[in-house]
Amino acid sequence: MSTMTDPSAAPTADALTVMRRMFDEGFATGDGAVVDAVCSPDLVDHQFGLAGSGAEAINHVKAAIADVHRAVPDVSFTIEDSAQQGDTIWVRVRARGTATGPFFGPPSGRPVDFTVLDVARVVDGRIVEHWGVPDRFAMLAQTGVLDRLS
Repeated sequence: MSTMTDPSAAPTADALTVMRRMFDEGFATGDGAVVDAVCSPDLVDHQFGLAGSGAEAINHVKAAIADVHRAVPDVSFTIEDSAQQGDTIWVRVRARGTATGPFFGPPSGRPVDFTVLDVARVVDGRIVEHWGVPDRFAMLAQTGVLDRLS
């Protein structure tokens, strides 16, 4: 068995680059195609609302990308902090935009600014396992959804 690297093989993306692609090319644009590029087909997702494995998890992530972009079409993401140990990366991401799309009701037109904490295992340039905690309460409050409940 050879331990030499094939010089013609494409370099593997590092974990931070993979996470940045997910936010910049996926969630910010609404294009779910990035999921096929940066997630393993055997993805295991533990995030509430996205949980699943394999094709089910992939479809959940693509749907989440579409939902976020539909609600906040001008959303942008900034990775403000990250840490990595082995194949696991933690990122704290700030999302900002304007709620000009529907989100649990009609568009509010209000600005939104919320945090996402993501943990992912990235192996060979692909996310193989993911845990995510978007600040959904901030999103509900800032878009006015909570105002309609009182």
